[in-house]
Amino acid sequence: MLKRTFMKTLLAGTMLAGLGLPAGAQTAWDGPTTGPAAAEGKTIVVVAGDLKNGGILGVTNGVEEAADTIGWTVRVLDGAGSIQGRTAALGQAVALNPDGIVINGFDAVEQQAALEAVVSAEIPMVSWHSGPKIGCDAPGGIFANVSTDPMAVSEEAAKWAVADANGTPGVVIFTDSTYQIAIDKADRIKETIEAMGGTVLEYVDTPIADTSNRMGPLTTTLLQKYGDAWTHSLAINDIYFDFMGPALAAAGVPGDGSPKAVAAGDGSESAFQRIRTGQYQSITVAEPLNLQGWQLVDELNRAISGEACSGYITAPAVVTREGLEAMGESNNFDPDSGYREAYAKIWGAM
Repeated sequence: MLKRTFMKTLLAGTMLAGLGLPAGAQTAWDGPTTGPAAAEGKTIVVVAGDLKNGGILGVTNGVEEAADTIGWTVRVLDGAGSIQGRTAALGQAVALNPDGIVINGFDAVEQQAALEAVVSAEIPMVSWHSGPKIGCDAPGGIFANVSTDPMAVSEEAAKWAVADANGTPGVVIFTDSTYQIAIDKADRIKETIEAMGGTVLEYVDTPIADTSNRMGPLTTTLLQKYGDAWTHSLAINDIYFDFMGPALAAAGVPGDGSPKAVAAGDGSESAFQRIRTGQYQSITVAEPLNLQGWQLVDELNRAISGEACSGYITAPAVVTREGLEAMGESNNFDPDSGYREAYAKIWGAM
């Protein structure tokens, strides 16, 4: 049975819904405490969907940190944001004949043929955000798909926008139909907004991989089309807001003005910096990216050792400017839960 943890919105140790979670506020480890000792001398490959994506980069950093603790060698291959690039990286990963592969930040369905080659080679495989099914036995031969609950993340983002607009937001939703999970998240945002009485002005399908080129002109067009009716932007990932600011500034929109940017994942450093400074992003529903990197290594160790996956699902956090002001200078949601020590103890690395 999957173990689910619940969204926390803590500020200075008090339950205050909607005010934000200072990174590091969580103090109790709620993940696995037992499992196999470290399989010795392993080499793994991380196939990253696009290392320009802050979420993917954060998870990769966590994998590298955890691998150093467990005593493994890591090689990172970058799919560079294209389907062809990810296919090539997967082919290279199989050719390296590693002891395990981490699929980091792209859809298993997109790469079905390439993943079949991994399965045929009998290489254990875990993933981050590879599809809508999270936890154990994900599609595509994946041992465990690590993620927060994407539907809960989408709902929290939508609820914040409704509350911030006093019940009547005018929303533009940004998604990428390349990824089934992105479609599912955007659909849940739309459902939640409309169920709570808000208005979805437009549902925009634009590729994550091309946000640097598309988001500026697209933002300008949407401002001209909707004007003041556009109160909130909701995106399935922080990366959409990496490139909106200049267009908004050119239109005379202040950093804390409308449309306010609300991200349903992932909690990148650049997003935290925008939120902290009040510059063109109001909240992100952040995932504990570094922790998830450690979880990927733990799940892969379980797969290599022939044991069952842990079934652990990490909790996200609604991060606002108030929460960041309470937490100091860090621009990461990195729970102070002792997860490093907990995993090291499982592996016998302490």
